[in-house]
Amino acid sequence: MVDNRTGVPPAGVTTVACAPVTLASLSPQAALPSPATAVWQLGPVPVRAYALCIVLGIVVACVVTELRLRRRGVAPWAVLDIAVWAVPFGIVGARIYHVITSPGAYFGEGGDPVRALYIWEGGLGVWGAIAGGAVGAWLAVRQLGLPLTAVADAAAPGLPLAQAVGRIGNWFNNELFGGPTTLPWGLEIHRMDPANPGHALRDDSGNPILEQGLFHPTFLYEALWNVGVAGLVLLLDRRFKFGRGRAFALYVMGYTAGRFWIEMMRTDEANEILGTRLNVWTAALVFLGALVYFVRVRGPQEFLVPVGGVAAPLAGGGAAGGDVSQVDVSREPAAVGIPSAYQVVTEEEFRRYRETGEVPPAPAPAGQLDPDDDSDGDDDDRTGVDGEPVPASAAASPESAGEPAGAGQPADRDGEPADAGAAPGTADRDR
Repeated sequence: MVDNRTGVPPAGVTTVACAPVTLASLSPQAALPSPATAVWQLGPVPVRAYALCIVLGIVVACVVTELRLRRRGVAPWAVLDIAVWAVPFGIVGARIYHVITSPGAYFGEGGDPVRALYIWEGGLGVWGAIAGGAVGAWLAVRQLGLPLTAVADAAAPGLPLAQAVGRIGNWFNNELFGGPTTLPWGLEIHRMDPANPGHALRDDSGNPILEQGLFHPTFLYEALWNVGVAGLVLLLDRRFKFGRGRAFALYVMGYTAGRFWIEMMRTDEANEILGTRLNVWTAALVFLGALVYFVRVRGPQEFLVPVGGVAAPLAGGGAAGGDVSQVDVSREPAAVGIPSAYQVVTEEEFRRYRETGEVPPAPAPAGQLDPDDDSDGDDDDRTGVDGEPVPASAAASPESAGEPAGAGQPADRDGEPADAGAAPGTADRDR
């Protein structure tokens, strides 16, 4: 108690000195630690945690994609052929994006352009990784005869899981954290040694030096968000059976929605447009592009049947319910090779193919009609030489039925002469 007029406590009153209250004293005792070392020496070879996390993430993405591709009819281990192209292109694209959007560290005052090649020190932009990886995957699937949309849909849940694993590398590097926080999961950050990358600075006693206060672990927020995106894609894809790249578009929308708000929490240096970080703008634009694609594109889930010298599988050695005399042994070659191409089919056709070995007819080229397809309810689907419909009576007349094909004219499936200039009809299917 103090006399308000003199500021001096009355006689006989003992005063106790108290330490001033600060934010540091209110900080919680609980905190997430950070590693003080991100590089270990294995003899002369440095083993970097960041690189290990990237490689592990690639493995996770490949395993998920491989399993999903097999379930849709693709030959085993096709994902390895795709990864050979997609991974290097993705890494190069990721580094190029990082260097372009953060040029100061490499080309600014005191920067070292050579360090732009040091990807093990961190700095891979996910936007460049997706763009570069897509180019590499496109080159690969062209050689394998696979549709890019089917591969993209198969990879959709594996990519966010790979990104989640890769973010652990940022934890080892003590990077990509947010602003100060007093939350129980606040992150301790070491002051890293620029002269010895991958190691924290140490004081005279040899203890690693920590930055003052705790920080938002934004890389952890993004990792957890990505796991949720993977679960969302798997759940909705199983429920709605997305096709033609829509599962991939859903992944892009989910990821960018999280990256938008997480990016605004980060405090590392970045280029800005109108006072907002460049990656925030990028996330918003990519989200809108994926949304437009998801809404406008329609189509059933794509399943694939190998063509080009690979036999159709026969469940149980033949057609279901048939005896040995009904099995078409011509479908069983001596050896099964790698497919040279694939045909996109519906789920029902794929199931029939797996059970009976029946290969669906190839889809008709654009503008051609199936002679046997009467889906419009009319009997005028046959076309003559001039493109005019042939009357049903003429097509089914007794005089023409059973007659041999005219000279130089191939017979159609009903034994009638095919019209000059008209290609044989094939099943027309929405791809």
